[in-house]
Amino acid sequence: MRTRGSRNLTGRAAVVLLVLGALIVSYAQSLRVWFDQHQQISALQQEIQDREKRVNQLDDEIARWGDNAYVRAQARQRLGWVMPGEVGYRVIGADGKPVGAPPEPSGPVDPQADQQDPTWYTKLWGSVDGAGKPAGQTTAPPAKPKPKPILTPSPKAAR
Repeated sequence: MRTRGSRNLTGRAAVVLLVLGALIVSYAQSLRVWFDQHQQISALQQEIQDREKRVNQLDDEIARWGDNAYVRAQARQRLGWVMPGEVGYRVIGADGKPVGAPPEPSGPVDPQADQQDPTWYTKLWGSVDGAGKPAGQTTAPPAKPKPKPILTPSPKAAR
């Protein structure tokens, strides 16, 4: 028999603890997903703000290009153009290049950067083309040695 003051775990208490444990695990998983999604939402909102800022900058630049004075100033600065009747000067540095000129466009640093990966249809045709060839037959098989002719003396020569 049990006494009233004993601290034994009853069946009902075990079931209640089991249900509470299952609820805690399920809510913990849901909370983790909620926090992950909240972080993603915050990151995406920051990206939206950055892109809106960039769009505003590009809109301002488009508006500047609509102004003829800005276009003339850019033509003078970037291309070295002068208005009719003006005299243009270029200061040449010790290395023989104009000082303050925009850098010359250069080719790719990596010569293989221009080479693209083969397209899907090129790969497909390569596999179709390779399917008609037997695998591992890259070298010709060795030729069979020819037997040497046996010379027998004729009966007339033996006399």
